[in-house]
Amino acid sequence: MSKVKVCCFGISLDGYGAGPQQDLSNPLGLNGINVHLWHISTQTFQRQHGDGTVEGTRGIDNSFEAQGLENVGAWIMGRNMFSPLRGPWPNEDWKGWWGDNPPYHVPVFVLTHYPRPSIEMEGGTTFHFISDGLESALHKARQAAKGKDVRIGGGVATIRQYLSAGLIDEMHLAISPTLLGSGEHLFRDLDLGKLGYFCEDSIFSEKAAHVVIKKISG
Repeated sequence: MSKVKVCCFGISLDGYGAGPQQDLSNPLGLNGINVHLWHISTQTFQRQHGDGTVEGTRGIDNSFEAQGLENVGAWIMGRNMFSPLRGPWPNEDWKGWWGDNPPYHVPVFVLTHYPRPSIEMEGGTTFHFISDGLESALHKARQAAKGKDVRIGGGVATIRQYLSAGLIDEMHLAISPTLLGSGEHLFRDLDLGKLGYFCEDSIFSEKAAHVVIKKISG
């Protein structure tokens, strides 16, 4: 059965998914890269994003990274994950952080307040810009996924919106042993228990605590 899921989403020990002062030079905010060190070194990540000079590590971290790519038929992300730009699109030059061949290879639905034509990229990725809300984006993503899972990529604000609406079926978080102190907090003012979520499993690697959270069915 198709699921709506969050996979491989890194947060700090104090709950931040991104640091403060995000900009073109610091897309993850100051020190935000520290919550992603666990997966950058994995074999799966290096095969997707590396230049071929690093083989990458195996083990628990790599297993979670690989599982996050299984059975994904569409992605949803917020505009802040797609672009550092704010407000109306000044032009159509910006096509994401990932070059001509983004690592998604399926349709990606970008939440935005400002409409923009879809962008067809190399490797099967097409970015669609959705300006009529998160439920519309999810409906379109489910149709595009054709029975496969829809992965909510982030950032923090987008995941919070889908969590608040109870629309996420399961979520894998990688809690990194670092403190950010400020930035975008994933769980601020959210009561996951009241929203129907529970912790199903946890496992520890040298670089992160991997936690699987699911929504109570029925």
